[in-house]
Amino acid sequence: IQRVYSRLPAGMNPFHHYDRTIISMDTLKQDAQYRTFLEKAWWDIIIIDEAHNVAERGGGLSQRARLARLLSERSDTLILLSATPHDGKARSFASLMNMLDPTAIADPENYTREDIKGLFVRRFKKDVQARAAGAFKQRKIVTLNCRATPSEEEAYSRLADLDLSPSAGRSTGELLFRVVLEKALFSSPAACLQTLRARLDKLRKDGLPEDDPDVTALRELEEKVAAIAPEDLGRYRALVEALRSHPDLAWDGTDATDRLVVFSERIETLEWLRKNLATDLGLPENAVELLHGGMPDIDQQRLVEEFGKEAAPLRLLLASDVASEGINLHYLCHRLVHFDTPWSLMTFQQRNGRIDRYGQTSAPLIAYLVTETANERIRGDLRILELLVRKDDEAARNIGDPSVFLGLYDEKEEEIWTMDIIQSGRTAEEAEQEMRAEDDWFESLMKDDLPDEREKPPETAAPLSLFR
Repeated sequence: IQRVYSRLPAGMNPFHHYDRTIISMDTLKQDAQYRTFLEKAWWDIIIIDEAHNVAERGGGLSQRARLARLLSERSDTLILLSATPHDGKARSFASLMNMLDPTAIADPENYTREDIKGLFVRRFKKDVQARAAGAFKQRKIVTLNCRATPSEEEAYSRLADLDLSPSAGRSTGELLFRVVLEKALFSSPAACLQTLRARLDKLRKDGLPEDDPDVTALRELEEKVAAIAPEDLGRYRALVEALRSHPDLAWDGTDATDRLVVFSERIETLEWLRKNLATDLGLPENAVELLHGGMPDIDQQRLVEEFGKEAAPLRLLLASDVASEGINLHYLCHRLVHFDTPWSLMTFQQRNGRIDRYGQTSAPLIAYLVTETANERIRGDLRILELLVRKDDEAARNIGDPSVFLGLYDEKEEEIWTMDIIQSGRTAEEAEQEMRAEDDWFESLMKDDLPDEREKPPETAAPLSLFR
């Protein structure tokens, strides 16, 4: 931004100086100076990508929503693009439609398809496959069953028996801290140790003595988790063996046109993987990089660009969920590994969409690591995650959007749902009963008694013009 300003005459409106501007909503919303510039500028066309982020949520207007509303009044044409145009609430979608036509919807809680006719075009991947022949490849799912080692079983046993007092055992809201620890352990021992030690530090600062039952229980679990070496983690052993010899996943990093991305929720897990995978796969230091939200935007963009350049030394990208939305990793990569299983169906969709997308030239290969344990309680909890894997695959093959199963339309809310299921001890069968696959209000809104419009592209009359 400073470079742009340095090129402009003093006081010049940057939106007058340039014919085309590409800028993030977050940049525009943070500087009050832009508002004056925006109010005095006019565009032929404004395009807002990821438009669900500018919808009205919770009955109020966010900074993004206020900015989008201003922009909607400053152009001849407005196009809103989104793969997830609603959050399950009628008012949220209505706010987007009213940006396109302020007179379209009088009551944002009650409107019909007829009210917004002509304001939207809805297309699924299956609708454009015929006209984009070869651009979408059929994904292949690989499930690696990973037997828990004796060290893991000891940690699982101690975790399953963990019984903390209510004052020390609560985490977010009413979620038991045991479930938080379990989620971390399902990511990696390193992630679980970080969570454990942070809680122990807090308890000690609160004045609890070392012989307090909660402190003792957490320290005993800490010892068991710390004893899980890389070679004692079943998922890690299965991953290394698969990369060495699996018929579909075998990969050694020597081919500059064949790269690999591994996702994990926790940065501690990514750091742990970088240290161990580089050694066990014999990769040079500059061939493995981490991508996570704690990095500056410039560094994140640099890594994404290098991952798609054949001349770059980068071969293996270890990514957190900051890389699961809005970036392209498919140019030289068609293999994706979930080192830990997401607790949100929307996270599945976002992660897998980094390589399973328009322009992918190879069949996307998605790998899941599924732990098999003898501990009955932990095995039941892992089955909940296996259910999520299955539902994501069902969505990819049928309805396209896995978020309809839970009807929450928010990643954090879906994670809380999963944690609540696990905390309550409900089975995978009971959890599946709670999922809903029927049409929600949005699906009903999109339907009518007319023939399927998706059979052919909509016919649009040519606009009147003085020019060819």
